[in-house]
Amino acid sequence: MTELAGRRILVVGASGAFGAQFAEQLSAASASVLGTASSDSSMQRLGNSLVERHVLDLSDQNSIERATSAILASGEAIDGIILASGEVAFGSAAETPSAITERLMKVNFLGQVAVVTALHAALEKSAAENHAPFVVSISGVIAETPMAGLSSYSASKTAMHGYATAATRELRRAGIRWIDARPGHTESGLATRAIFGQAPAFGVGLKTEDVVARIVSAIKEDEKDLPSSSF
Repeated sequence: MTELAGRRILVVGASGAFGAQFAEQLSAASASVLGTASSDSSMQRLGNSLVERHVLDLSDQNSIERATSAILASGEAIDGIILASGEVAFGSAAETPSAITERLMKVNFLGQVAVVTALHAALEKSAAENHAPFVVSISGVIAETPMAGLSSYSASKTAMHGYATAATRELRRAGIRWIDARPGHTESGLATRAIFGQAPAFGVGLKTEDVVARIVSAIKEDEKDLPSSSF
């Protein structure tokens, strides 16, 4: 069982619906939570329970480097990274502009991988301290079943799932666990903030707090993967 009390956990996207829930539930478990927001304006939405706050724009490599350097400056270990940030776009392959596809790949995949890579040494430090470090990605059910009308979004999420699947095996040797979570449609409000297109009628989704609680439970119970059937 993984202990959360006193652990130093980074929540990427702590100003969003998923990230705010993670910050709240982890803080309630007595973890020391660091949070990021994508801009100075969204920093205002970060919760008071955070021990550190950083601006981190996943679409901007310079922003990623500044934020991760600031996080590493203390020399402390990072016991967990939760990748709770993301964007969505709706539209077929033919109608979705390439710039939208590129942004989704940066925010939902490449930027998130860059954060983990930059903080890898801090995760290794946690492993050396026997703190059972972890990374959580949320690729979603769409990574299992890519959907027509969401070609670009599907691509960004399946890329993350594929990366996480391989990285899980690699990082295990270093004592680092990577959990990829694939919940179904969740009422996080993300679909109403699409960067392109309009959301189809999904129907009633899962509650954000329930999805986050399930993932936090998986962290505690040393689970290694969370397919859609887990939610």
